[in-house]
Amino acid sequence: MKKEQLLFIFLFLLCLNLPAQISPEKFWIQFTDKNNSSFSLSNPADFLSTRAIERRSRQQIPLEQNDLPLNSSYIDSILATGVSIINRSKWFNAITIASDDSLVLNTIASFSFVKKIQVVGKLKNESQKENKFLLNQLNADQLRTGFMAETANDSLNYGISFNQIQMLGGHKLHINGFTGEGKIIAVLDAGFSGVDTIAAFNNLWQNNAILGTRDFVTGDTMVFEDNSHGMYVLSVMGAWLPGFLIGTAPAAQYWLLRTEDAASEYILEEDNWVAAAEFADSAGVDIINSSLGYTTFDDSNFDHTYSDMNGSSTRITIGADIAASKGIVVVNSAGNSGSSDWKYIGAPADGFKVLAVGGVDENQVYAFFSSIGPTFDGRVKPNITAQGQGTIIAVHSSEVFPANGTSFSAPLISGLVACLWQVNPLKTAAEIFEAIEKSAHLYNNPDSLYGHGIPDFNNAALLISDTFTFNKPKDDEFRSFPNPFSNSLTLEYFSKEEQQIKIEVFDFSGKNVFSKEFKSGKNSFSRFTLDESEKWSSGLYLLIYNSPSGRKSHKIIKH
Repeated sequence: MKKEQLLFIFLFLLCLNLPAQISPEKFWIQFTDKNNSSFSLSNPADFLSTRAIERRSRQQIPLEQNDLPLNSSYIDSILATGVSIINRSKWFNAITIASDDSLVLNTIASFSFVKKIQVVGKLKNESQKENKFLLNQLNADQLRTGFMAETANDSLNYGISFNQIQMLGGHKLHINGFTGEGKIIAVLDAGFSGVDTIAAFNNLWQNNAILGTRDFVTGDTMVFEDNSHGMYVLSVMGAWLPGFLIGTAPAAQYWLLRTEDAASEYILEEDNWVAAAEFADSAGVDIINSSLGYTTFDDSNFDHTYSDMNGSSTRITIGADIAASKGIVVVNSAGNSGSSDWKYIGAPADGFKVLAVGGVDENQVYAFFSSIGPTFDGRVKPNITAQGQGTIIAVHSSEVFPANGTSFSAPLISGLVACLWQVNPLKTAAEIFEAIEKSAHLYNNPDSLYGHGIPDFNNAALLISDTFTFNKPKDDEFRSFPNPFSNSLTLEYFSKEEQQIKIEVFDFSGKNVFSKEFKSGKNSFSRFTLDESEKWSSGLYLLIYNSPSGRKSHKIIKH
């Protein structure tokens, strides 16, 4: 096996046919085992925070071998060759190193504890940097022109950000005092320039809600000098600018973790992501927000294909699912490839346990750029959707404006996950995940654009809570809103049992103008919008619904 590895490395480097100074210099080294470790699963406090241990205990999650740190003697042997270690992964029992010396790599390959060596990136000259988020930022600037919105009349004074929270029923949790307090969110992104200076985050700093920073690209803690993308994302969750922008979890606490190098796109960034997720796990976070995704790279040799979007092929996706298995709710953007040749979700949004979030506009209509599903193996993706077109974010000038991208629909969800979990602190991550999906308006009829649809976090709280009673529905309760209505009418039905439902609408002359049958889920909400109502004339209508429990009706009015 060792001779085969050595031969592979020599042939690989030979085939590259590149000068030494621009040879691949970043490598992933996987070890064979964790034998003779100085750590033990019986003493988790040696390698996990108290909060991480408590999270596992509360959700009855046992410790596993992948929780143990790497074998320190293996690390020492690698370091002795003169290479530098970029990141470490206990989940994959591997390290990422930097080296431009092929002879050193051959030495490492000869170690009996080395299982695999894989090239993952190149060291780039600073002058080669390009900002791959620039297009999104320019789009946001263009959207700002002529943007006007009225301030909503609400208790938290959301201002123009009210729509993106109201759409998800988040304002109802906020009204009841659930704003994410006691929950920790790790934000994995490309940099957080501005978080330390602009007014939108003063509230977080004053309440010591920024728990710390780590840069998994450069190996330090300086995340405020890099890209601004993470700042925009954080503002959707944590901003406090009354009258303009209130985040979905202004009372939560945050770890800011840089994993993405905005200057390039190498598969190395997936390993950075895994290292950051492991750090987040060890630190005891409850939620990971990742507004990142990977499909193709600067070096096409590393490109993923749609067939890789099967939940078990890419390292980042496997890592995201491991994070979820530790009791963390992992929320990830579906991606912005909906109008491109790729069009599908990227990694790690394809994960089995990853809550992938697509995008809609302010009117709950599919956003043209939002990546679609299903996964290659046929699973529903995105899992849910939220406003990703015209989402209100904070910017460096301490102003706010609307921006496009599932980078911004994901944090809307992450923040409200914190609020929902605050309502139900004893629920598991899996139960929180399930309740969110069940509350979505297309839960019983998911598709490739919306997934299970737009969730209602008030309804999600009702589904899993015995104590939260705000707007609690009765069994087999039917709602229609708004009433009176002008354009579209939304219908919502709560059912305790799985049953067949028929909805009919008649005009005042007795003519049937709408009819639909659907199957409701057990203990779930069914919600859909009557787009056909736009064609109806103004006047009085009779809405009738039939179920095994009986027939009910009420009047609706169209202006």
